[in-house]
Amino acid sequence: MNILSAKEMIAAYLREDVGTGDLSTDLVFGKELRGTGVFLAKDDGIVSGTEIIALTYSLYTNDVEVTLYKHDGDRVSKGENIAKVDGPVWVLLTCERVILNLMQLMSGIATATRKMVDKLDDPSIRIVDTRKTHPGLRMFEKYAVTCGGGFNHRFALYDGVMLKDNHIAFAGGIEKAVALVRSRLGHMVKVEVETETEEQVIQAVKAGADVIMFDNRTPEEIKHLQSLVPKHIITEASGGINIDSIADFKGCGVNCISVGGITNGVKPLDISFNSTEGIKP
Repeated sequence: MNILSAKEMIAAYLREDVGTGDLSTDLVFGKELRGTGVFLAKDDGIVSGTEIIALTYSLYTNDVEVTLYKHDGDRVSKGENIAKVDGPVWVLLTCERVILNLMQLMSGIATATRKMVDKLDDPSIRIVDTRKTHPGLRMFEKYAVTCGGGFNHRFALYDGVMLKDNHIAFAGGIEKAVALVRSRLGHMVKVEVETETEEQVIQAVKAGADVIMFDNRTPEEIKHLQSLVPKHIITEASGGINIDSIADFKGCGVNCISVGGITNGVKPLDISFNSTEGIKP
C-alpha cells in the first residue's frame, strides 16, 4: 500500500466526515484530555488495515501511541483486541469512524479472500482480484486481498492490456486487436485476451497473447482448452466463480482464477472501538 497515496485518500475521507469540526467531541472535550481505547474484533476473520490506525491519527497529531496486538494477515477471533491506542480524546473520537470504516471493509475482504483460497485448496492456482472495486477505495481493497492470501490482477486500465469482447469486436477480431497493440506497446507490459470459445483460444495463441482468459467456462471445458495453450502462456479462469463453486476448479490447470466477489459486495468484518479506562488528565 502506497503510504503517500493512502494519506491523501484518508485526508479526503476525514474532510468528508469531519468537515469544519466534530461538534460532539469539540463541545465536550478539551484538547489536553487523554484517553485509552481498543479496537475489538466482534467476529472471527483475517485482519487488514492496521496501518490505517496510526496513519489516520498522524493527520492530526503525532501524540497517539498505537500498540498492535494483531498485524495484517493475522487471524483474529471474536472478542480479541486488534490494537490499543492512547492519546488526546478529541483525536481518538474524531478519527474513529474513518478508521473503522476502512478496517472493517479491508478485514472483510481479507477474510473473504482467505476463505476462497482455503476452499480452492490448490497452491498451483492463484486467487486474484479484479477491477470490481468501490470508487476511491481500490488501493485499500486490493491491498486487503493480499492480506488474505490472494494476488492482484492489473491495478487499473494503465498497467496492463486486457482485450475483452468489445475490444475484439470493434477491432475486427483477436489477431487484429493483438497486432494493433503489439505495434504500439512497450515490451514491459503483458497482453491478455479474453476468450469464450475454443476457436478464440486458438486465435489468441496464434496472435501471441501473454495471458489467455477462459471466460465462463466449466472446469471440464478449461481442462480441454488448457491443452491447446503452450506452457509459456499464462491462463486465467473467470466469470461467476464464487465460494460455492471455487472448489470445483481445483486441478483444472490454470495459473490463476479471478474473482470479482472478493472485493465487490463483501460483508465487512465487525470491529468496534471502545474506551477502556475512561478519560485521564
